[in-house]
Amino acid sequence: MKKVAVILSGCGVFDGSEIYESVCTFLALEKAGVNYQCFAPNIPQTKVVNFITQEPMNESRNVLVESARLARGNVKDLAMIDVNDFDALILPGGFGAACNLSNFAEKGADCVIAPEVKTVINIFKNEKKPVGFICIAPAIAAKIYGDNLKCTIGNDKGTASALEAMGAKHQDCAVNDIVIDEQHKVVTTPAFMLGQNISEVSAGIEKLVNAIIKMA
Repeated sequence: MKKVAVILSGCGVFDGSEIYESVCTFLALEKAGVNYQCFAPNIPQTKVVNFITQEPMNESRNVLVESARLARGNVKDLAMIDVNDFDALILPGGFGAACNLSNFAEKGADCVIAPEVKTVINIFKNEKKPVGFICIAPAIAAKIYGDNLKCTIGNDKGTASALEAMGAKHQDCAVNDIVIDEQHKVVTTPAFMLGQNISEVSAGIEKLVNAIIKMA
């Protein structure tokens, strides 16, 4: 049975992993009969947000601990991952991908990827194992793969320009669809970069999961 690693970035769209995107990913993997294991870096969150007001809160939280909320406790420190145990990797979106797993939210095309995240994705890349990036997470893909990587974040021109400045080749894409780069074995879908509801987002994520499994 194939096994997929999922990298989370906290819990909640404004300062961690997008919950609906993550749950849709888990559900699609289960429906496909694939085992998965969640991981997250053991680092402080860049910020903590009040989800009612969307204003920053004066407190500190840990990405791994917060990811455990989303994974019902079944999450491991990313430093513990053995890539040999997995056939593929998926990164859900949410602001955490752009501020905890990277600083894309602040630096755009000049962003830096968190060291552990960069190391793990590079191993999957070098071993030619497929990786799926959801929502804003393709910004991480653009930084690591570059080289005219075909990817999508939907149709937001500003974000697409930043991805292309990092060497990617952005393609507009509907929320319920995916972009596949066969050469790099990367699959992307816009999810809530474009979607208005869970059912729209779920359709694209399920296509992404199935494409990743087929590639593995």
